[in-house]
Amino acid sequence: MRPAGTRHIPVLGREAVEWLAAKSGGIYVDATFGAGGYSRAILEISGTRVIGIDRDRTAIAGGFDLVERSDGRLTLVEERFSQLLEICTAQGFSSVDGVVMDVGVSSMQLDEASRGFSFRLDGPLDMRMGHDGPTAADLIAKASEADLADIIYVFGEERRSRSLARAIVAARSRAPIMTTRALADIVGRVVRAKPGEIHPATRTFQGLRIFINQELDELQLALVAAERVLKPGGRLVVVSFHSLEDRIVKNFLADRGKAAGGSRHLPEVALAAPSFAILTRRPVAPGEAEIAANPRARSAKLRAAERTEAPAHAADALPSWPKLSDVMRGG
Repeated sequence: MRPAGTRHIPVLGREAVEWLAAKSGGIYVDATFGAGGYSRAILEISGTRVIGIDRDRTAIAGGFDLVERSDGRLTLVEERFSQLLEICTAQGFSSVDGVVMDVGVSSMQLDEASRGFSFRLDGPLDMRMGHDGPTAADLIAKASEADLADIIYVFGEERRSRSLARAIVAARSRAPIMTTRALADIVGRVVRAKPGEIHPATRTFQGLRIFINQELDELQLALVAAERVLKPGGRLVVVSFHSLEDRIVKNFLADRGKAAGGSRHLPEVALAAPSFAILTRRPVAPGEAEIAANPRARSAKLRAAERTEAPAHAADALPSWPKLSDVMRGG
């Protein structure tokens, strides 16, 4: 997530680049290119090369000027960051020195009404980070009441999810729900916020956005890919913005930071050595000055780890939460 009012400095940007410990001659992956803040800082170090990834072609197009100024040291790829291993291989790199990720929706996306991410701006109910797949309006029109309740509860952590799902289904029976304002109005009639609390629609919009973009699955896959592409001594730095994302990063690093495998029933199976050394025992948070300048930074957490010489662990199974393909086909 990038600060409001600037297109160049990501939240915890200075800290992220410091933990990345970029050095001359190193190859780095900016897995969520956005406005190019990380890439720009890394490229300031002579001799570095950067592969920038973003599924949003608007972000990729906005980075063309930086590509031109980088003297061939920056390559931009329009793709999901879960594909970073395949992207690096296609660019001729079997391993890299660092991977940095800024997870979630960007301020640029939130502040553009036509993208449909914000309940504060009236626009089409889209919410897609890329430009393919179903929109949030498609999901609202198609999903069952039970699926909507699950999505809003699991991904939005909204306690009134069942009441909200019921209200959405009732409203769509009268007229299609096509705009952010229409959905926010429905939510506002069900969820009442007290003064000083977040907007009533915050959790519902978050849940729908995360689900439409399959953000948590993408994050889990991207972490596994980073483990496989980082060379020994290479660093992984992740900035997340809400508890679901941070929990995935925390659990992944905790698992990879200790010996794995084996079983008390199968003592002959050797334990897999730790594939990461955790650098941030507690997450790094933004300072008061950064939060004052950009309130969206208040929930940010940074975690960093360094790749060991041990082989990558077996890939984790994705959690059994609702899947977009199943919901859209009525499964």
